[in-house]
Amino acid sequence: MRDRSPVREGGAAATRREPLQPPSAEGPSLPRVLAARRSCREFARRRLTDLEAGSLLWAGQGVTSPQGFRAAPSAGGLHPLTLTLVDGRGVWRYQPDGHVLVLVRVGDKRRQLAAAALGQEAVAEAPASIVVTANSAVLGPHYRERAERYCILEAGHVAQNVVPVGAARSDGP
Repeated sequence: MRDRSPVREGGAAATRREPLQPPSAEGPSLPRVLAARRSCREFARRRLTDLEAGSLLWAGQGVTSPQGFRAAPSAGGLHPLTLTLVDGRGVWRYQPDGHVLVLVRVGDKRRQLAAAALGQEAVAEAPASIVVTANSAVLGPHYRERAERYCILEAGHVAQNVVPVGAARSDGP
């Protein structure tokens, strides 16, 4: 995995972009992955590889065609969601165009994320978490009072794609 060591310790990060490896089409079949899918609170202790991080993020919001279609459906193709990877070295924003991570914050923020997730210790212990955020204002002009609802639906589509990809690549604690 590329060295994602912090640019500098502490607050905001200097702009740093990390290209991700393209996702692999190899792996178990979808029916096998779905049959084996279970919720878990124990994770491998090792960092995600570039391929693993890229596969997870691509499954959620990756560009799947030259026309800009993405792996998860979006109301009106407006894409109000942002995926953020939080790992031991920092906070990384996923940019689907170009399939890259941009360093947003340096340092291990997993404890703070766990606190924000109502004290779920598993969040602090996981090698990485993917945070899905939405900007309903992106949908507002088109969908008015339905904008927030569509953001929630889209977040569900993203999670429905990411979780089985993570399960398929899991090698256990």
